[in-house]
Amino acid sequence: MYLGFVTFWSGFFQSLIESRDVFFKAAQVTLALTAVSIFIALFIGLFFALLKISNVKPLEWIANAYIYVVRGTPLIVQIFVFFYGLTSIWMISGFWSVALGLAFHNGAYIAEIFRGSIQSIGKGQTEAGRSLGMSQMVTMRRIILPQAFRRALPPLGNQFIIGLKDSSLAAFIGVQEIFALATTRGANTFDYMTWLLVCAVWYLILVFILTLVVGLVEKKLAVSD
Repeated sequence: MYLGFVTFWSGFFQSLIESRDVFFKAAQVTLALTAVSIFIALFIGLFFALLKISNVKPLEWIANAYIYVVRGTPLIVQIFVFFYGLTSIWMISGFWSVALGLAFHNGAYIAEIFRGSIQSIGKGQTEAGRSLGMSQMVTMRRIILPQAFRRALPPLGNQFIIGLKDSSLAAFIGVQEIFALATTRGANTFDYMTWLLVCAVWYLILVFILTLVVGLVEKKLAVSD
């Protein structure tokens, strides 16, 4: 039993080291998926957050309907809808299908994060901006949103990490990211456990890097305050 334990872990570390180049390339795909989807999701989230706090009922209904649909359906279904739906209209790669699907999904959660952070800013801030002759839009852009973004950063960081891990679903439509590479190697070697553990190590590394970056941004904004 002890010998088998040692043999397994020595084989695992050997596989981890020998496969570093191919997994590094797959990690780049994972990071690209995460970066593109989160970048788009930030704009989607901000847009629907502003609709939800607009006090215009039809706009609030649209935002609530979007958030309800995203929360009420599985992410894998949303990705498949984007993949098969978009490719039936025009040619689009699997990468962009997943990126847009992830952006559509994360946008709903980011909308709620932005909504909460915007509404947490005291009304006196808005009144101060209006007293200086700023329009409501300018007040929102120059006074409210910068403060709201600082408050939203910690939950946004959590959502970024969730988005990174959710990118593993790209494997189901053939995008060669970390999880897809691990399952392919597992199928070829009949050793799924080793390659899934290798996959886990790479995700832990990426999450650590992303957490570090978010932490540095938080400190930077704290200093600027």
